[in-house]
Amino acid sequence: MRSRFSPAATLALIFATSPSIIGISGQQTGKSNKTATAPSSPAVRFTDIRKAAGIDFVQDSTQTDERYYLETMGTGVAWIDYDQDGLLDLYLVQSAATDAYKPDHPLRSALFHNNGDGTFSDVTERAHVGGDGHYGQGIAVGDFDNDGFPDIYVTGYQSAILYHNNGDGTFTDVTAHAGVTDQGNWSSSAGWFDFDKDGWLDLLVTNYIDWSPKNNLWCGEHKPGYRSYCNPNNYRGQKTTLYHNNHDGTFTDVSAKSGVGSPESKGMSMVLADLNNDGWPDIAVANDTWPNFLFENNHDGTFTDVSLISGLAASEDGRYEAGMGIDAADVDGDGNLDIYITHLDFELNRLYRNNGDGTFTDATYSSGIGNKAILLSGVAAKFLDYDNDGWPDILQANGAMLDNVHLYHSLVSYKEPLLMFRNLGHGKFEKVSESLGADFNRPMAGRGLATADFFNDGQVGIAVNCRGGEPMVLRNEGTTNHWVEIMLIGTKSNRDGIGSLLKLSSGGVVQVDQSKGGTSYMSASDPRIHFGLGKRGKIDSLQITWPSGQVDKLTNVPIDTVIAVKEGVGIVPHPFPKVRSR
Repeated sequence: MRSRFSPAATLALIFATSPSIIGISGQQTGKSNKTATAPSSPAVRFTDIRKAAGIDFVQDSTQTDERYYLETMGTGVAWIDYDQDGLLDLYLVQSAATDAYKPDHPLRSALFHNNGDGTFSDVTERAHVGGDGHYGQGIAVGDFDNDGFPDIYVTGYQSAILYHNNGDGTFTDVTAHAGVTDQGNWSSSAGWFDFDKDGWLDLLVTNYIDWSPKNNLWCGEHKPGYRSYCNPNNYRGQKTTLYHNNHDGTFTDVSAKSGVGSPESKGMSMVLADLNNDGWPDIAVANDTWPNFLFENNHDGTFTDVSLISGLAASEDGRYEAGMGIDAADVDGDGNLDIYITHLDFELNRLYRNNGDGTFTDATYSSGIGNKAILLSGVAAKFLDYDNDGWPDILQANGAMLDNVHLYHSLVSYKEPLLMFRNLGHGKFEKVSESLGADFNRPMAGRGLATADFFNDGQVGIAVNCRGGEPMVLRNEGTTNHWVEIMLIGTKSNRDGIGSLLKLSSGGVVQVDQSKGGTSYMSASDPRIHFGLGKRGKIDSLQITWPSGQVDKLTNVPIDTVIAVKEGVGIVPHPFPKVRSR
């Protein structure tokens, strides 16, 4: 992670005399026939309900004067319906003690159960998912054994943890048996997807750099308070890990065989989706100060590295930037998934428009995003339709890497507010953060970011795991637009339906989305597929193309509700109770 100092002479001297600093810094989907631009935005407001909800978690940065690289990363967050009661629960990843930091209390990750009344209860101890002593980083949620209950994979420094959901409110650590420890690596993000379409979820893990307390460098000026976290260019990168699901509770490391694990990487996050419309999931990885990756699925268990020829590896002017968060969505209505990648301050957050031919064009300026967030350090990103107008908007969590950033650049703050770019239609964006309420605009050291409709009312909320502080849990209120959400239940396909293509037609408008793996930064969002409908009061059809090849076309689909769709069957009963606010 890094962004850049201004080119002042004094800072040039620092770079010349010390290690560099983090700084301030197939099957075609078909095209949509949307014609109208988005209407004016409704009066949406986000309200932080964390305290009222009883979520008392505090992320420990483990910061010391040694400036261990681990400290600045932060940790992830996930929305998971672990007990399948139709209400999304919240998991927050925690750090751990280090050689230089010994807290006066045990550190553990936390699972909070959604009580259905606007409150949450800490069930970590009963669920056995605290991960005591594990320096956690990110989280991925997926049902790897197809038993109907989502499992948890927590990445971390030197090792990771796989928790199997027992279906009774408890989990079992099955990491060693499953063979997914990722031993010795510094794993950041992870994502579940079925890369060979055999009906079982496989696991991709991004690993970061070869850092340890023994090679922790001094970066920054040698005077009190000025020591900084180093630039990742001071360290060798690690490599990406791909685990194939053996269908028996174990996995095989196929990183080398698949080609995914060949290039050196400094992986921060990934999105796992069909990016070239051939019906097979591909891999896009946001790398830090390193070329972003795009691996194209060859349909035979291997991938081809097309990063450079695709146009995704670098910025429009050929720079490798501080890639942090990533997500994909069809922002312009042409049926192709476009990609957004965040970067740190004095770099641009990049929107790459999918040309539909295996290449991407940097549309950062033409989309209206430009340099409107150049002083913010973008960490995590998610596409969401926050106002339900039918167009995916861009949400970004921000926070500088250096808590003493003000000593190096007066224009940049350590704690920074969230950022929202509203999609005006056809992939043109405007910044609307200031209109979304005081809580949305409260500065924080944002790291992990996950979105979810945790009230089951069709309005997508936000959770942010903040470095060294309490999380933000923001409820979305105010929109009167119509919507629908779809929970996928695979039968021949993997149980979560990850990799499915959804095409919704309503009033002459066609919307396309996929059930994706990964996304954001070290976090996992609501697995249900959300479509905003604007003022359109009827769905003409919903077509789902499952990974197995099964195509289900549904009519008479209800609106303003959450539905469960079972592969080959259609809409099936499932509880999705609306939360009763206190």
